[in-house]
Amino acid sequence: MKNIKTAFVSASLALSLTPGLGMAQTELQFGHVGNPGSLFDTSVNEFAKRANEQLGDDYKVQAYGSSQLGGDNSMMQKLKLGQLTFTLPSTVMSSVVDEFGLFEMPYLIQNRDHMKRVIEEVIEPDLYPLVEEEGYKILAVWENGFRQITNNERPINTPEDLDGLKLRTPAGAWRVRMFEEYGANPSPMALSEVFTALQTGTMDGQENPLVQIHSQKFQEVQDYLSMTNHVYTPAYVVVSKSHWEDLPEDVRDVLEETAQGIQDFVYETAAEQDEELLGAMEEAGMEINEADKQAFIDASGPVYERFDEEVEGGGDLVDRVLELGEEG
Repeated sequence: MKNIKTAFVSASLALSLTPGLGMAQTELQFGHVGNPGSLFDTSVNEFAKRANEQLGDDYKVQAYGSSQLGGDNSMMQKLKLGQLTFTLPSTVMSSVVDEFGLFEMPYLIQNRDHMKRVIEEVIEPDLYPLVEEEGYKILAVWENGFRQITNNERPINTPEDLDGLKLRTPAGAWRVRMFEEYGANPSPMALSEVFTALQTGTMDGQENPLVQIHSQKFQEVQDYLSMTNHVYTPAYVVVSKSHWEDLPEDVRDVLEETAQGIQDFVYETAAEQDEELLGAMEEAGMEINEADKQAFIDASGPVYERFDEEVEGGGDLVDRVLELGEEG
């Protein structure tokens, strides 16, 4: 009866048969956009491994990467419809709740220790409830990473070098505004479409963490890698609030504790990958330069001013994050 009841309560979740047992097993699908070898892929696979060791025979977490289940926006919709259990959005969260534009502000997050304090002091108490008002729930905050710029035109040392550059960005209004302020011509585009856009010249360049750049093989179609560190983007383990509550409490406990428990693994993996991948990019033939970060910081003031003007409490959120950086 327990399995039959679960099947009806979670009817929208994919069901499969446990090999050899003939019993219904509820598959908890985790969709994300990361390719094999990406931080998203590594993080989700580790989560699935640890969770499945504790879930028993009735439930199983199954990862679906490489945008198999759609881009970030479509997967967020699938959560609402109960067609997906988890997804791992990053920049797109600023399109769901305005206040998440906080993590689109340039040079705001100093390092991962700073980010941990921000999670505890800002995201969990202030932003989690706003997400729940939109019908979602965040189980944990992982990482997308510190973002760098690649392109086929020239090294990017200062904002002036971005002038007129056709630059792909994720679907977040503040990222577009930031690069417009720097002089680029930014265009949002799904990650799965970017390689072809770079290869054909539809886009001159793009910006992403090193691990996304490498796992998406952008080094094969880009000549220049500029280390700008312009934005640190978290990634959020997100579920549908209503469908989450349909799961048994013991299952929810395992999933939430596991999602939160691998944060250190995610950060350690990210730091290791950042260090290793620079050499891999150079070996692939990319020309690498360290950008003048102060020049970018000096050009970022108008972005912060607009965030303060357009997002209620935006300036206060920025101040609190900056104060937490000073504590480190």
